[in-house]
Amino acid sequence: MFSSRLPRDLRPNRLTQAIEKRRSEGARILDLTESNPTHAGLSYPEEIAAALSDTAVLDYSPLPAGSWAAREAVAGYYAARGGSVAASRILLTASTSEAYAYLFKVLASPGDQVLVPRPSYPLFEFLANLESVEAVQYPLAYHGGWSIDLDALRTLVTDRTRAVVLVNPNNPTGSYLKRPELDALVQLAAEHDLALISDEVFSDYAFGRDADRVTTLAEVTGCLAFSMSGLSKVAGLPQMKLGWIVCSGPERLHREAMDKLEWIADTFLSVGTPVQCAAARLLKAGDEVQRQIRGRTAQNLAFARQALEDCTASMLPVEGGWYLTLQVPRVRSEEDWALELLERKDVLVQPGFFYDFEAEAFLVVSLLTLPEIFREAVSRLADFLL
Repeated sequence: MFSSRLPRDLRPNRLTQAIEKRRSEGARILDLTESNPTHAGLSYPEEIAAALSDTAVLDYSPLPAGSWAAREAVAGYYAARGGSVAASRILLTASTSEAYAYLFKVLASPGDQVLVPRPSYPLFEFLANLESVEAVQYPLAYHGGWSIDLDALRTLVTDRTRAVVLVNPNNPTGSYLKRPELDALVQLAAEHDLALISDEVFSDYAFGRDADRVTTLAEVTGCLAFSMSGLSKVAGLPQMKLGWIVCSGPERLHREAMDKLEWIADTFLSVGTPVQCAAARLLKAGDEVQRQIRGRTAQNLAFARQALEDCTASMLPVEGGWYLTLQVPRVRSEEDWALELLERKDVLVQPGFFYDFEAEAFLVVSLLTLPEIFREAVSRLADFLL
């Protein structure tokens, strides 16, 4: 009766069941998986609420790509970071997930393929399936740092391949795309008529500088490329439901892509008027929230380096983002590691297989966690790993 595009088994996994059991027993769980900035004890400027009081929200005059003022505000976001993005190349969406759906619709027919990184964002398969598109994983290689396995990627390109997806910086490895990798990807895309799709929601959260680092594909000219971001991470405002796509590449291609994206967006008109009216003020106010997040993640990362220095876990290098990856001894599965930490230490972490790590055993923790919870939880984690 139901669509084959949906998961067949919607039952909760063992970790979810264990969480519910511990909470029913009255346990105080120290959650190292927090990814919602509105639940992370940040201080939000009053200007954010005030920005939604504009009487212009009472007028509904939708434009498929989004209001010009909101698109100019997004263009200003890139200008503040040294970029040059015309508002005419920007299309607003309600979220990055919706942006993926739009792009898969534009680029792929049912049965076509998109190449997605592994390890990375755990929803690619679901998002692709919902568009009747196949997500094919390409590997990220780790040799003291993460990089795209370009040779393996090339072998995966077929006549059904339509796009290569990047998460930059990657979630959860925190690794950024480097300029030689981008050059190779643009050449590959141009040769095979592929598009590059770059998810850049964590791009502002770098730990230190690197001249070889690529922070956005918004100014790529050698192939069709799409850059995505949004208020959820940029301003710590996931509840505002405003994302965007920047189209770049050869003029003819990116103009045609914009036309097709506008056609799709006109079908749904999903972006709310209030958030579009408030976009410029929300981005400006979000700078303060972003400053707090950068301070929080840097502080927690420094504590983790110190606390885990003498234990059996290895911290993998992280360049940016909100997450930290730990490699732990392969004496048990990742799932069993997570379950034992929960049952014996009341510490909740994510097992690596949530992000499709190719080998065991990795655990992922959130650097967004409240510092007092992070310190206690990581200390318990270190004690467990001695």
